[in-house]
Amino acid sequence: MLSSLHDVRVLDFSHALAGPYCTLLLAGYGADVYKLESPTGDMGRGWGPPFTGSEASYFLGINAGKRGICIDLKKPRGRELCLQLIDKVDVLIENFRVGTMDRLGLGFDLLHKRNPKLIYCSISGYGQDGPSRDESAMDLILQAASGLISITGVKNGETVRCGHSVADVTAGMFAMIGILMALRTRDQTGLGQFIDVSMFDSMISAMSSNYSNYLGSGQVPGPLGTGFASVVPYRTFGTQDRDIAIAVGSEKIWREFCLVIGRPDLAGHPSFATNAARIENRDTLEALLVDILRADTASNWTARLLASGVPCSLVRTFEEVRNDPQSAVRHMFPKVGEGTITGLPIKMASSPEAPRSSAPRLGEHTRQTLMDLLGYEEHLIEELLKDGIVREE
Repeated sequence: MLSSLHDVRVLDFSHALAGPYCTLLLAGYGADVYKLESPTGDMGRGWGPPFTGSEASYFLGINAGKRGICIDLKKPRGRELCLQLIDKVDVLIENFRVGTMDRLGLGFDLLHKRNPKLIYCSISGYGQDGPSRDESAMDLILQAASGLISITGVKNGETVRCGHSVADVTAGMFAMIGILMALRTRDQTGLGQFIDVSMFDSMISAMSSNYSNYLGSGQVPGPLGTGFASVVPYRTFGTQDRDIAIAVGSEKIWREFCLVIGRPDLAGHPSFATNAARIENRDTLEALLVDILRADTASNWTARLLASGVPCSLVRTFEEVRNDPQSAVRHMFPKVGEGTITGLPIKMASSPEAPRSSAPRLGEHTRQTLMDLLGYEEHLIEELLKDGIVREE
């Protein structure tokens, strides 16, 4: 049985997280991803502790399933070698600062002439044009620049960064979507194209519901803790022993919720009978619920709420999630090599998906790639190694 992307070759110049997350997914669904690094390696290799051996655990988790090649792009022979590899691949992805690839002689216009079928994906902080295009960016910066941090935190308290690198990961997902669309278009036209993905655009799009509320009301939102502007109750609450999350997304669920908490009178109360009324009286209602939910344990509440169809969950730790039987059934923490990584999110009914190998050592597959893709003989590879053009471990 063939994997979804079994015949797609990807030359991956990306580093850190946005690009590597995209290529992690591509590799997991069967693409041959060749991770090209400089002799100093991806900066993510040093993003620890924790370390597994000499490599950051972070790097190992985000680069599984890829083949590692190491070429010195500062040397003319290294750039020429890259050009030869580009002739053989379907997709190139990079997330350097805007203009870097052009300065290296590896910009889209030149490469499109060499390989008209090449799909060229660039991920950047703010995109390839506009007044901010040359500004340096990382996930924290784009969480701030996109407005996300302004709505993340507790009311009248300190704003906070989202607990995971959401700007990087969102851009990586949109990059994958763009690549898949471009592959589909190439099937029809025979031509590749340039894909411009910015973390800034990606975050605004990902926050469409939040921006829709602002655009519709003209009111600038602030942080609501775990609450949500458009639904009440929809947040975490404390219980006797730990926090739980509760989401009452419809009037039917509201009525069931009121029965479970022993307050059926609240269901038809004029101040709470509709979601609009509950939003208007959010503070009053939530104060009532805080007192009610403190009266029992989290496990008792979640058992009763789930039995009545009310969405809820314990606020769980990573350890609890890893040990959850649901995670096991969904293969979300597979063993790869000597380590454990996160699993793939999309389950394909007719195509296998799985990380095929652990993350590569720096330059681990340089020799094999030059032999397989370019037909280089051993003596030519030894010459490149001797001259410092390439590296292998």
